[in-house]
Amino acid sequence: MGKRGRFLHPFDEEQDEEVNLTPLIDVVFVVLIMFILVAPLIEIDKILLAPAGTKKADMTSYNQNDSIKIHVYSDNTVWLNGISISVDELASELKNLHPKNPKIPLQVFHDKNAYFGTYQSVKNAAELAGFESIDVILKPG
Repeated sequence: MGKRGRFLHPFDEEQDEEVNLTPLIDVVFVVLIMFILVAPLIEIDKILLAPAGTKKADMTSYNQNDSIKIHVYSDNTVWLNGISISVDELASELKNLHPKNPKIPLQVFHDKNAYFGTYQSVKNAAELAGFESIDVILKPG
């Protein structure tokens, strides 16, 4: 007799197994355009360090109740409690001061024109001496 007759139902048809990616691509492009438009509007916070000024800051001699003050000027000179000191000597001096009164705060006044490497050296010297925190004094511009 031949072929059997087949009745086609809407659910029996072969379904298209491809996924339509057009809406997904449209959404990705819209998000990309939003990032391109918004990125230049984002402001980055900058920290301005205190200027050196015309004269050195008033630095009095070290008292047991005062804080330890380290000034870093624009010419990258380091002053510890009013005395000019090299970065290499700073670590040993801080080691001598820290055991006498470990609760004394360490304050670093850093000029905005001084190198960051000088600050890093001061911070490393303070860590070697045993200080757990440093107060960095900044003057907003």
